[in-house]
Amino acid sequence: MNRPARARRSQLSVPGSSEKMLAKGAQSLADHVFCDLEDAVAPSVKVEARQKIVHALNNLDWGKKTRCVRINDVTTEWCHGDIIEIVEGAGTNLDTIMLTKPYTAADVLFLDRMLTQLEKRLKLDRQIGIEVLIEEVQALQNVEEIASCSPRMECLIFGMGDYSGSQGIDTKAIGSSDGYPGDIFHYARWRITMAARSAGIDAVDGPFANFRDDEGFRREATRSRALGMVGKWAIHPSQIEPALDVFSPSQADVDRARRQEAAYLEAESRGLGAVQVDGVMIDVAVLRLTRNTLRKAELYGM
Repeated sequence: MNRPARARRSQLSVPGSSEKMLAKGAQSLADHVFCDLEDAVAPSVKVEARQKIVHALNNLDWGKKTRCVRINDVTTEWCHGDIIEIVEGAGTNLDTIMLTKPYTAADVLFLDRMLTQLEKRLKLDRQIGIEVLIEEVQALQNVEEIASCSPRMECLIFGMGDYSGSQGIDTKAIGSSDGYPGDIFHYARWRITMAARSAGIDAVDGPFANFRDDEGFRREATRSRALGMVGKWAIHPSQIEPALDVFSPSQADVDRARRQEAAYLEAESRGLGAVQVDGVMIDVAVLRLTRNTLRKAELYGM
């Protein structure tokens, strides 16, 4: 399935009720900005926040960022209106919609069907993608079905805050597993990443609440990167730079990968199945890892 390749090293959360924060989000260095209509917006201003987001999407310079809107979940009174007003008002300037708190693939398909109808009626020439937050235990149980339920699916995100509440996990700070002998979120991250990779989509790690704890943020980001996740949320602009740093290959790694690929292709042309580069034996299996680095370098302009 041919999905758009989007950088998601840093997904910045911006409250849709704040024109000031929307403008700052557009000017930030984040790869991806999601304008929030859910947790960051009080119920009394959710409806009026929609038009603030529409205005921001249509009038601010977002550069090459992925422009996303996080909507309220399908059990709320706002979900239906969120989808209609945002797509009617700014569908041509919207890349993806982020769906919160799905339990099954049926919740995602509700959004998919509405987007299909709106795109036909509005004659939009570009398909709007879907990103999904896995933040309920039922969603984790159904994650494989959710990941593959729609051709619009682009990304699974681990929402460990609500997930902790759903499972009854004893944690004092969202995103931190301190006090547990190991990484308390390892299984959920692993399963979400496996489901995403199997479906050919991205996996992204969710929030780390203490935005003053750079070391803690980097530790959690490094853990998720090691499992194959491509990025992490930034709930504060101070978390953008460390996310970009952790989820980008170093220039030395990119240069090494280019040497390895070139040497392997040259060896292959001579009928050889492996070649030594910088003290490492490169065969077709190692080449897959090398090309993962090269794909990242191309996506991030390295």
